Amino acid sequence: MIKFLALGDSYTIGEGVAAKERWPEALAENLREGSNSIDRPHIIAKTGWTTGELLDALEQRTPEAKYDLVTLLIGVNNQYRGLPLDDYAIEFETCLSKAIQYARSNADHVCVISIPDWGISPFAIDQDQRTISQHIDAFNKVNQSLTLRQGARYVNITPLSRSLNQKEHFAADGLHPSGVAYCKWIKEILPILPSFNPKHETRNTKPIQ
Repeated sequence: MIKFLALGDSYTIGEGVAAKERWPEALAENLREGSNSIDRPHIIAKTGWTTGELLDALEQRTPEAKYDLVTLLIGVNNQYRGLPLDDYAIEFETCLSKAIQYARSNADHVCVISIPDWGISPFAIDQDQRTISQHIDAFNKVNQSLTLRQGARYVNITPLSRSLNQKEHFAADGLHPSGVAYCKWIKEILPILPSFNPKHETRNTKPIQ
């Protein structure tokens, strides 16, 4: 039985969508359809969390080091609040080290998801989209470099997020992705998963543009 831990913020908890539409839940269901036996994902995430707040939460309820898959998507709130990139690098690396520890100390079973670009959302219509995109890219260059350095897997969903700009791709709040958008994320994530899903073994290490 595959045990799956998903760490993150509003994107991981699926703000604005039904529980079954959260991408960790949809990913688990997809794996079940591929004849994998997998538990419901254990999700530790909350809307608004930064890397520092995720670390605080992990200190309060430390997961056991017994997961076969751990995903990590964190940083959009660091960017949104204008927190320093250098601090993000330090805290993200700690988050990643903990994720590896939870994955039985196997970095190959940790998958980091890049930060999507919220600047294309209806919520951001009156904001400087170009600047938001530049900041998101800077944060993603940091998390990608640290991920690959530690030998974990990396999924760059940011270009996809920029193409999902229709009304159907957003939850009712006009900011967070809809279930339709998360289904498209799954198609990007599946090929990056570790060897318990033998049909999908090619890593996506394409650098952030």
